[in-house]
Amino acid sequence: PDAVEGAELKSQNFFQKMYFHKLGTPQSEDYVVYERPDNKEYFVGGGVSEDGNWLVISIGKGTERMNMVYFKNLTMEKAGIMPLVADLKNSYSFIGNDGPVFYFRTDKDAPRGKVVKVNVLGREHKWEDVIPESADTLNNVQFLNDQFVLNYMKDAHTQIRIYETTGKFVRDVNLPGIGSAGGFGGKRTDSETFYTYSSYNAPPTIYRYDMKTGKSVVFRTAGVKFDGSQYEVKQVFYKSKDGTRVPMFLTYKKGIKLDGTNPTLLYGYGGFNSPMLPGFSVARVPWLEMGGVYAVANIRGGSEYGKAWWENGAKLKKQNVFDDFIAAGEWLIANKYTSTPKLAIQGGSNGGLLVGAVLNQRPDLFGAALPAVGVMDMVRFPKFTIGWAWTSDYGSPDNAEEFKALYAYSPLHNIKAGTKYPATLVTTADHDDRVFPAHSFKYAAAMQDAQSGSAPVLIRIETKAGHGAGKPTTKVIQEQADIYAFLVKSLGVK
Repeated sequence: PDAVEGAELKSQNFFQKMYFHKLGTPQSEDYVVYERPDNKEYFVGGGVSEDGNWLVISIGKGTERMNMVYFKNLTMEKAGIMPLVADLKNSYSFIGNDGPVFYFRTDKDAPRGKVVKVNVLGREHKWEDVIPESADTLNNVQFLNDQFVLNYMKDAHTQIRIYETTGKFVRDVNLPGIGSAGGFGGKRTDSETFYTYSSYNAPPTIYRYDMKTGKSVVFRTAGVKFDGSQYEVKQVFYKSKDGTRVPMFLTYKKGIKLDGTNPTLLYGYGGFNSPMLPGFSVARVPWLEMGGVYAVANIRGGSEYGKAWWENGAKLKKQNVFDDFIAAGEWLIANKYTSTPKLAIQGGSNGGLLVGAVLNQRPDLFGAALPAVGVMDMVRFPKFTIGWAWTSDYGSPDNAEEFKALYAYSPLHNIKAGTKYPATLVTTADHDDRVFPAHSFKYAAAMQDAQSGSAPVLIRIETKAGHGAGKPTTKVIQEQADIYAFLVKSLGVK
C-alpha cells in the first residue's frame, strides 16, 4: 500500500512474507509460502536447493547475524515445513546438500565460523563438523567441482582455501596481493569458475579459475585510467585505548615523506558485523592523485575477527568503536603521516554516527569531518522506517541500561555549545528511507548553533536520491566534487 500522506519515508516495516511466483504469470496469482504473524519483526528469506528438491527458509530478527532454519521436501506433495533450527542464537548459511544431508556455514560454538553438516531426515538432527573453526574468519562458502571454496578474512583481507566435502584440505588460491576476492559462483559440478580481485590500488580484475589444476588466468580488467604501481598499500596495527590491537590500511603515493603535512582522509564504519575489506573506488583516485593519504581503520563492530569483534563494538560496548577510531587518528599523527589541521574523517550511515560521536568526544583532533547519512539521534532512531531493526546492534532506548549508553554518545545529544568544532560537511538525501534524513537535519542545525569557531558547518541535501545505492553517476560525481572541494579548502591542500 501507498504511504500515508505526510508520513512518507517514516513508516516502520513489519510482517515480512515469502511468496511463490511462477514466471510468466501475473503477480496477482502469487501465494504466500511462509509467514510469521506471531512476530512482526521477523525477516523471512530463503531459496531452493540446486537439485530442486528442498526449500530452505531462513528467519532472522533485526540486523544481528542469527537465524532460524526451516525446510520443506519439495518431492513430496503434502510435505510440511519443518524446523531444523528453531532458536535465534547463531548464524546458519545454507551451502548445499547431498540428498537429505545439508551443509551449512555457522558460528555456533565457533565465533569465527566453520562448516557443518546434518541429515535433516534423521530421527535426531545430529550436527557434525566438516571443516572446523580456524584462526581466521570464515566469510563465505561456495560449492564447486564437488568441493567447498572457503573465503576467509585474515587480518581483514581475503584468503581463499579449497576443501573436499570430507574436510580434507586441497589448496590455497594464490591472490595478487593484500586485497579482496569474491565470486567463485557456479553449480557444484562446474570445474571452471570466475572471481574478482581488487585492492585500494588495484582496479577490479576478473580471473578464470580452473578447479582441477588450480590455475588462475586474467579474464577481464576494468578500464580505469589509473596506474596502481605508483601507489603503495600498507597494513599497520595500532593499539586502542584498552590495549586492543587494531588493523588499519594505508594507501598513498610511493615516496611519501613522513613530515606530518600529508592531507589524510581516515574512513571507518564499525558496526553491524560488516568488515571493511580492501577494495578499489574510482572516487578515491582524485584524492590519491592530489597526494592524499587514504586510511581505513578496521575498528571493532565489524566482523574482521569474527563474532567477538562485533560483540565488543555493539550495544553497551559501542564506546570501543569510537575509542578505536580516535586511536587511529592519534597513530597517524604520532607517526608523522599527518597532523590535526591536515586530518579529515569520513563515514556513512553507521559510519556517519561514528564521525558524529568522535567529533563530540575529540573535536581538537581533526581538521575536517564528513558525516554522511548518519544515525545521529540515538534516542529516537527506532521510530522511523527500519530503525527498529538496529536495536540488535545499538541496543534499545526503551531499556534503561541501554538508554544510558546510547545517550552518552548520541551525536545529537552531546553537541556542546561554545565548542570549536572542525569544518564539517553533513551529507544526506531527501528520499533516504534507510536513515530518515531528519537525523542529519537536526544534527546539522544543532552543530551550527553550537559552533564557536570560525570553521563552517554545512549540510548538503541531495534531491531525488536515497541512502546511496542506485544513485545516478552524475549525482555521484557532483557530490564527490563538492566533498573534495570542501576538503581542499578545509585542509589547505595545495
